[in-house]
Amino acid sequence: MTRSRFKMMGVVGAAVLAMLATLALASTASAKLTGGYTRFEFCPFKNLEVARCTVAHTEGGEVTLGSKTVPIVNEVTLQGGLSKQSEGFAKFFEATNGETLEKVPQPVPGGLLGLVPPENSPPLIKALVELAAENGLTGVNSTLELARPASEIKISESNLGEAEGVALFLPIKAKLENPLLGTNCYVGSATNPIIWELTSGETSPPPPAEPLLGAPGEVEFFEGGLILKLSNAKLVDNDWAAPKASGCGGPLLSALIDPVINLAAGLPAAAGVNEAILENTLFVATGNAVRKNDELNP
Repeated sequence: MTRSRFKMMGVVGAAVLAMLATLALASTASAKLTGGYTRFEFCPFKNLEVARCTVAHTEGGEVTLGSKTVPIVNEVTLQGGLSKQSEGFAKFFEATNGETLEKVPQPVPGGLLGLVPPENSPPLIKALVELAAENGLTGVNSTLELARPASEIKISESNLGEAEGVALFLPIKAKLENPLLGTNCYVGSATNPIIWELTSGETSPPPPAEPLLGAPGEVEFFEGGLILKLSNAKLVDNDWAAPKASGCGGPLLSALIDPVINLAAGLPAAAGVNEAILENTLFVATGNAVRKNDELNP
């Protein structure tokens, strides 16, 4: 091989390597949303079925589960994509980061000692609770999680705006967390979920429960009218049942601890006993607008 041909092959090889590197960078780079669109970064907007992107922040309210009420003091976000509304509801698409409903712990007032009645507990449970109390481990958190795939969430924007009917259908479960309760203590499951049919209007619970009144919120527009903000929206539901807690204390202690937790929390609880009051700020943008912003910012 001549020296000149060897040099030429070297130049071509370097050019090929440079091109491959460029292609690799292009394949791993992702466009960045800008302005008000950044809040929709986890919307699956590249799916052309997504007609709208939505992000809802629950900033206040409370959840009453049986005899226990847990205020919402830490913001929870529900996010994803929506199809065009059909037959009353829009199809829901999971957030791209896998966190459609953020798992945000809320402190349970009274903690473990508020959940477990020592005077009615078996001796072993009393001893465990006392040990936890002595070691400062009495705090309990409650975390709402999706009980079923995100595709089973249903949203009706028209019902939300008109303050009638179901605005948000949400299948959930509540995780109770404490060193004594273990990592698998839940109220609700995939096979027996808590079903919320939240409305911005007025509920119709069974007696003796009184109706709750929601609110559709106040509308503002941003980014040339392409992003809608709904402030002070309130979604409510007090016509849902709550099953028993299960899995508390792990495989070895669940048979002992589950009944105590259920007795203290008044579980299972029939419809009309439980309440969900969610105070929200909601953002919605059209899928086309988010896709356009993405295209303009490679």
